[in-house]
Amino acid sequence: MEFDGEFELDGVPPEKAWVVLSDPIAVRDSLKGCAYITPMDDSFEWDSYEPEEDIETLPEADPDEVAARAFRGGQKYAALMQVGVGSVKPKFETTVTIEDRDEEEFVMTATGSGSASGSSFSMESGMHIHPQEEGDGSRIEWWTEADISGRIAQLGGRVINPVANKIVNNFFSDIEAQMTDVEETDSGVTDKIRGMF
Repeated sequence: MEFDGEFELDGVPPEKAWVVLSDPIAVRDSLKGCAYITPMDDSFEWDSYEPEEDIETLPEADPDEVAARAFRGGQKYAALMQVGVGSVKPKFETTVTIEDRDEEEFVMTATGSGSASGSSFSMESGMHIHPQEEGDGSRIEWWTEADISGRIAQLGGRVINPVANKIVNNFFSDIEAQMTDVEETDSGVTDKIRGMF
């Protein structure tokens, strides 16, 4: 299955969009059903991992901490995500690898796979943040190619596509609200963070 689209963020320049979309905590908070996104290594254990609660994001968060936890190229992340498709609501234990992260061009790509009771998937995805053609905001292109199998796949695209679109629209609406908060209170925070990458 293939999903792609564009999203406009008015008044949020690409460099600010990039900083927020590079923060695993901001991404987690904007993905409904996502319990956590955390760096993982070979010793990571799904059953015993306890995510931290109430982690601050920008503008309240310490810029040093946000920069330190930003997505890194080549790093693997564990994500626990519950997706409700019709009456099926599996929790996917998902491993995501950031394959490429170009902070000059504002491009990030990732691969991943996940499994839940009776369902599994693999995917490749990416985003590219452009300046708006008119205005001082951002235009975000995103794409995902996913292979889905098991119970969810049996529901078909007619059921899955509206759910995927709803997740994406909710995600970008929430991200836009976070970025607006950063824009309104920014006092050099973004420049400080970008200088740390």
